[in-house]
Amino acid sequence: MATQTPSAATEEYQPDPKRWTALAVCLVVGFMTLLDVSIVNVALPSIEKGIGASSADLSWVVSGYALAFGLFLVPAGRIGDARGRKVTFIVGLVLFVAASAACGLASGPLTLVIARLIQGIAGGILSPQVSGLIQQLFRGAERAKAFGLFAATIGISTAVGPLLGGVLIQLGGEQHGWRYVFMVNVPIGVIAFVAALKLLPSEPAAERQPLRWSSFDPLGVVLLGLGVVAVMLPLVQEQQWKGSAKWLLLIVAAVFLAAFYFWERRQGRREQQQLVDLSLFRLRSYSLGCIIGLVYFAGFTTIFFIYTLYVQQGLGYSALAAGLAVTPFAVGSAVSARIGGALVGRFGRSLVAAGLLMVVVGMLGAVVASLIVPGHGVGWAAAFPLLIAGLGSGFVISPNITLTLDEVPVKRAGIAGGVLQTGQRIGSAAGIALVGAVFFARVADNPRDWASAFQVGLSVAAALVTVGLIIAIVDAVTARSKESRESVPA
Repeated sequence: MATQTPSAATEEYQPDPKRWTALAVCLVVGFMTLLDVSIVNVALPSIEKGIGASSADLSWVVSGYALAFGLFLVPAGRIGDARGRKVTFIVGLVLFVAASAACGLASGPLTLVIARLIQGIAGGILSPQVSGLIQQLFRGAERAKAFGLFAATIGISTAVGPLLGGVLIQLGGEQHGWRYVFMVNVPIGVIAFVAALKLLPSEPAAERQPLRWSSFDPLGVVLLGLGVVAVMLPLVQEQQWKGSAKWLLLIVAAVFLAAFYFWERRQGRREQQQLVDLSLFRLRSYSLGCIIGLVYFAGFTTIFFIYTLYVQQGLGYSALAAGLAVTPFAVGSAVSARIGGALVGRFGRSLVAAGLLMVVVGMLGAVVASLIVPGHGVGWAAAFPLLIAGLGSGFVISPNITLTLDEVPVKRAGIAGGVLQTGQRIGSAAGIALVGAVFFARVADNPRDWASAFQVGLSVAAALVTVGLIIAIVDAVTARSKESRESVPA
């Protein structure tokens, strides 16, 4: 009778009896970090009144979180893999709760923006630990079910965010209700912290790996961060920094981004850790999928940003009414995301193209609705177009991720997924900066014409999504043509 080697025994999967309760902790924390992406939008007018935030401050509150989140995803994933996901998860959770409290207690715009950046870093630390713990705790059909629950959590957090934000601001009042939006994370985070200590599995000390600065590619993080910030600064500060000298920062951005590219190539040649593994972009499906993800997130995330500002500042909606106004998009996205996951295997990139087309049609439909039904009734008039856009969104995000990672080798799936998510977050940050600049410039030209600012801003956002649509159509047509040629007998 053959004896089992120690290494084989340790590799054998032993289901953790607490895996489903541990998953519940992960989902609660994942819900909390993702909720902070959408819940804040309805709080922006309240923040403006409460602490005198400028248009630039409001842009940084939203885009700064997304940028910091994205930059720390890949390094934090490596830390969790090397030093233990439970420890990294708890550190990220403590930082997120502390930053949320700092946001809620902020006395001025600068304090709030800094706290939001820290909160974004904490979110970036937590996110890869959640997906890593699911992979660690589950196998086979159970893993698929766990990831399905995680996907549903993402959809629910997006749908609930604007409504919950409106309710909290309604409870706290117009002047200080925005503080409740951040402080709600504190009790939830404390409960999750206690549960995480008891329920999350600890890695044996023998499995932990030493960490060096080179393991995180810190120079790559800094170069990419500086490059993106240099692009965003003249856009976000467009109203505050007068004159044209600010646009010279785009040259600075090009230098930093070029330096980032050559640094990452150098790291790859030396087989050292990279923030972005450039060799992945030799895979056509991966490179196209990453571009689609970047431009799509640059376009669609701005809907929540400018629409809630328009209906609250321009039309006098309450925060709760503004939350209700954007709910059709969120609900449509949550509903179709599950369907999209089931259909992507059959339709491939054509499904993504159809979803992008629905988003563009829905966004332009909202613009037309605001022209046909100007004034207070725009919330009802734009509800159906936003529902169409939301349904389309569910056919884009999850299916695009599936297709983008389809040809990536399993051993590189973690880094590939991290880079894809990083691109999405950077796209969100840059898109909010760009569309926000257009929106606020229009308001500055005519402070009474918020409708025009919304229409122009949403049209720019639709143009960004259209770029993704063109890429998806070309990819789908090329793939179909290739299949046709391969099916013809020689």
